[in-house]
Amino acid sequence: MSIQLEQTPALVVIDLQEGLRGYPTVHPFDEVVANSAKLADAFRAQGLPVVLVNVEGAAPGRTARNPEGGAHTLPPHTTVLVPELNQQASDITVTKRTLGAFLSTDLDAKLKAVGATQIVLTGISTTSGVESTARSAYELGYHVGFVLDAMTDVSEAAHDASIEHQFPKLGELGTTDEVLQALSAR
Repeated sequence: MSIQLEQTPALVVIDLQEGLRGYPTVHPFDEVVANSAKLADAFRAQGLPVVLVNVEGAAPGRTARNPEGGAHTLPPHTTVLVPELNQQASDITVTKRTLGAFLSTDLDAKLKAVGATQIVLTGISTTSGVESTARSAYELGYHVGFVLDAMTDVSEAAHDASIEHQFPKLGELGTTDEVLQALSAR
């Protein structure tokens, strides 16, 4: 399967920020960044929306990792987007405090304002930020595309489970090269 691009797809890049560089990921962080940067450049060249999302903290709910609950804030220097993404003034930038990029932000309104009906997802982590954003997008009526060689996670089993079992329910799967080819054929 590959991703079929609509008239106005938006590239949504999840949490590729300095604070996550160096995490022990399944696929090298630098490769995920490089593929996401190639896609961002190609989307911009076509005048299509590019959304750069960073996370600055976590929601306040109690979890096994945070049994006391309460909002968690990351140090500011860790939330800076990696420079390889070549952030442009035309990019939509969203800062989230939840797993996904929709519920705690105005991303839906920003995408609707530019006429986007589809999101093409890249980033880190596959099972958290990417999957949570995809679920919300799907439920909001967006068509969702996953760029499999432009995302990673710290757990290979979890990463593979999302790709094999969850993502096919939510959207289409493809590679960086397939999306680049689809963009060039427009």
